[in-house]
This record gives sequence, structure tokens and C-alpha cells, in this order.
Amino acid sequence: MTRRELDAAGIGDPALRAAYSRCRRLNARHGRTYFLATRLLPLEHRSAVHALYGFARWADDIVDDLDRHRTPDERDRLLRRLEQDLADGLRTGGGDEPVVRAVADTARRYDIEHELFADFLASMRADLTVTDYPTYADLLGYVRGSAEVIGLQMLPVLGTVVPREEAAPHAAALGVAFQLTNFLRDVGEDLDRGRVYLPGDLLAAHGVDRPLLEWSRRTGRHDPRIRAAFVAADAMTREVYREAEPGIAMLDPRVRPCIRTAFTLYGGILDAVAAQDYTVLHRRAVVSRRRRAATAAAGALGVAAARWDARAPRRTAAAPGPVVPRKGTVR
Repeated sequence: MTRRELDAAGIGDPALRAAYSRCRRLNARHGRTYFLATRLLPLEHRSAVHALYGFARWADDIVDDLDRHRTPDERDRLLRRLEQDLADGLRTGGGDEPVVRAVADTARRYDIEHELFADFLASMRADLTVTDYPTYADLLGYVRGSAEVIGLQMLPVLGTVVPREEAAPHAAALGVAFQLTNFLRDVGEDLDRGRVYLPGDLLAAHGVDRPLLEWSRRTGRHDPRIRAAFVAADAMTREVYREAEPGIAMLDPRVRPCIRTAFTLYGGILDAVAAQDYTVLHRRAVVSRRRRAATAAAGALGVAAARWDARAPRRTAAAPGPVVPRKGTVR
């Protein structure tokens, strides 16, 4: 499938093909929900989405996972090296790292704003020193770089049927919704890394602070105040999903099934959190294989319908019918 995706995207250079393939492997290995949805995209879009994910994952791994023994200063140097490599790659089309070569090529092909990558790396660097966010407004400042920009990077790749600036707030909100979902699902793992991504004012409103979270994580015991705070975080996140949802209809019809599937699967994580009674400090909530398969199957039917509509002949003037506008679609 990798070869077909690369051929469909018009990527012929062997080094670039290898770079994009590297990104695809990163997506398949680490972005299980995201990768499943990506497989519903038209072939020609998939490589670019893999490149955007692969770069984001590479930077995130520098901060969190590659080597737990690295100091913050060492991680900062690695991030700065990556930042310089990206700046060079965006200027020349090259890059030392395969993920940089792929994402620089994607940025060029789709005219993605370079500032979006700078904002992303700034949030990644914040993870080296910032361990909590006192207010929701403070958290949104971080999420601007860690999540909003991902939605905005994706928008030129996916294409829209409205002017891009009309769809942009919804694309940004979808990135935020996915990120807030991860924050609630991963609250225990993040706490082990010394970080709390749930806003301090939301926790405090329910009598929760870091020591209480650490106590619960360490002992395995529950506290109704923690549950109430997590219920509130769930409600806060679902509100952002509601802000994001109208943007799906603004996308190219061929990509809507993919984004709808991602929307449903990530929302399903919140359902799984609620189903296990918000015990995410003690066990990770996951969407069942049955639900994932059913959602993917529904997405596949949506893809088939979109392709059928695209192939159907246009109605004549004598028998008018609805025609989807194509403004803003990526060529």
C-alpha cells in the first residue's frame, strides 16, 4: 500500500519515498486511532498526513520517550537541532532527518504556513520546563502550538468546499478536542512524567490538587472529588467537539469519512473513560475493537459513497440538482 500511496501523491524521488515511508511507519506504530482513520483518505492525500504526523511524533518523542535518562538540557538541544534542521529543510527542501525531509516537502506541496511548525516546536519545548497550567486560558496557550496547529496544517492537505479561513476555526477546534481527550485519558501517565495537563482552576473547583492526584495514583484508591473533576473535564472536552463538528461538512467530500471516523473514534475514548467511571488514574481507557471496527466500516461505506458521487455525471440544466462547490480545494 505504501507504494500506491506514494505513486498517487506523485512522489518519485527514492530518498523522498524512503522519508515518507518512515513517517508512515511512525504513524502505524504510534497513532493507532489516527492511522486507522487515515486509511480512509484518498490515496493521494495519505503520504502528506503521514509526514505531518511523523514529524509531530518525532518531536514529541524527543520530549518524552526516546531516552528517559536524558536531561531537560539535552532534550532542549535535540529540539533546537530539530528546529534548525526543519528551518533548513523548509528553505531548501532537504533535511538531515527523514521526517524533516518529508514534512518540508509536504509544506512546499500544500503551501502550509511555516509559522505553524514554529508554534508546534515552542509548545514541545514548554514540556521541558512547564509542569502544570493554572487556568484553562493558560492551557489553551500551550494547546495552540500542540494541537490547534495540527488541525491547521491538515486543512490545506484535506481541501475544503468553502474558503479556507471559514473552515480554519473548526479545524483548530478539532485538534484541541483530540488533545484534550488525550489529556484526560493519559492523566495518570502524564502525572508519572511530572506533568498535569488538566487546568488547575478546573481541578481546584472540585477540591483537587496535584498531591491528591499523586496519592490516588500511588495508592490505587479513589476519591469522589477526583471523579467530579474528571467529569467536568469530560464535559469541557465535549463542548470543544461540538465547536469542531460543523467543520467536517466544510471539507472536500472525499475526505469527510476519514475525519468523521477520527471524530467518532476520539469521542469514543471519552465514552470509554466514562464507562470505566473515570478511573483513568489507574487504568487506561481504550475503545473496544468491536467499536473501532464498526466505526471504520461505516467510514469505508462513506468513502464508497463519496467516490460514487464524484464519479456520477453532473445534472444538466434541464434537470437541476445540488452541486457541491469546489472553492478552496487542494489541486
